Amino acid sequence: MKHTPNPIEKSADRPSEMARVQTAALVIIAFAVVLFLLVQARFILISLASAIIVFSLTSDVINFIARLRVGPFRIPNWLASLAAVLLIATALLTLTSIVVAQVNTVLITMLAYAERAPDAIAALFAWAGDDVEAAVRNSVSSIEVSAYLRGAAGGATSLTQATVLVILFVGFLFAERVWFQTKLLNFTGDPVQARRVGRIIASIIRRVNYYLLVKTIISLATGVMTYALARAFGLEIAVPLGIMTFVLNFIPNIGSIIATGLVVLAAYIQLGDPWMTALIFVIAGTIQFVNGSIIDPMLMGRALRLSSFGILLSLAFWGAVWGVPGMFLSVPIMVMLLVVCSHVAALRPFAILLSREGLPEAETTLENP
Repeated sequence: MKHTPNPIEKSADRPSEMARVQTAALVIIAFAVVLFLLVQARFILISLASAIIVFSLTSDVINFIARLRVGPFRIPNWLASLAAVLLIATALLTLTSIVVAQVNTVLITMLAYAERAPDAIAALFAWAGDDVEAAVRNSVSSIEVSAYLRGAAGGATSLTQATVLVILFVGFLFAERVWFQTKLLNFTGDPVQARRVGRIIASIIRRVNYYLLVKTIISLATGVMTYALARAFGLEIAVPLGIMTFVLNFIPNIGSIIATGLVVLAAYIQLGDPWMTALIFVIAGTIQFVNGSIIDPMLMGRALRLSSFGILLSLAFWGAVWGVPGMFLSVPIMVMLLVVCSHVAALRPFAILLSREGLPEAETTLENP
């Protein structure tokens, strides 16, 4: 005998279905609002995220300096923080000026190469006939290289402004660090919960610092090797290519591809020899493959446990929202999300998806980092 639902059961199901629909709609609206704010406030948020990373990199060093003694005297915490801010400001401004100068050098050289680029690229298709070669030449000539170069120059100029803002944020973070534990305790209202949150933050800082340390070593080695390769073949912009390779290798996956493409493009336009360019491509590709696909994973080990597909998704999302700076920040942001989701029961399924083997950080790692 079939059971016929009575009107009372139907009326009881409707509110629950309506609540689920309303919840889904609110989640979609909240995501849209957050995405809108991320895009509109991108300059400030990128600078703030960069400042937090710089602060996390140097906070442990400041604690070490503050524990040092000069004879019977101990270095005051405020003096160590002030010295750190001055050193960070000097290092960031110096690094920014070097990067901007080398980017401008690359842009000027590429602008000079732009006149020769159509003929050089069209020559690669000479085997297909004069019609194909002429079509390729016309297509390449129609590309407005100067517009792209002007956009890149504008981005390099905004880098200086962002550096100044990062320095200001770092200064305020160092000024606030003395009262951080007190604020955390008052915010949570529970000493046990405050210690747990503090350990989660420490785990994030430790993992991001380790990632940046390994990435800096690998990128520096790759940049030096690329510079040596460019000098060995007599390329005019060997130094800019080495520095650009160092910077671009902080972008996961596609950074090394772009860096190799820049080396090959500069080599072909300057040398005009396809076989020599092919040799440079093989050597540059081998350098990137060995450093990025063999040595890098060996040094990283199981410290990050990030899913490769998750890294690609993070790279695509933050690249779409924040552009090139978002690509640089995509992995540190993903590390933060992985650690947070690992220790929040409701979000742990997301941590399983973000982790490499489906084994996110366990609670015991907070006790024994």
